[in-house]
Amino acid sequence: MDGDTHGRGSKLPNGAREAEILALLQRAEGALTPGEVTERLGGELTYSSVVTILTRMHTKQLLTRIRRGRAYAYAPATDDAGFAARRMRTVLEERPDREAVLARFADGLSDTDADLLRQLLGPESDASR
Repeated sequence: MDGDTHGRGSKLPNGAREAEILALLQRAEGALTPGEVTERLGGELTYSSVVTILTRMHTKQLLTRIRRGRAYAYAPATDDAGFAARRMRTVLEERPDREAVLARFADGLSDTDADLLRQLLGPESDASR
């Protein structure tokens, strides 16, 4: 091996490829077909690899897709904040003691973030102060 990790089909962890494609789709003006994604990646991946990644991301509900001609065009299901919130919910749902997880999370918040969270939760959250 010559150490070149930038050639076509170079091995990256699946999550890294997904993140790369998600970032590309977030920067796009609209939904992109696999061919358009392949082109914008500059030939780093084959068309079939891009189709596979996009299909997996759609199955994970990271992307939406619409029919465009004979292909699908893909777009992110939400923005960065939405994806972060989804990860937080997933972690919370995977734990048996939600109260303990939320308590630890709240304990770790800065005063500013705690105030912001209270504000976002609405006036009824002020009663617990």
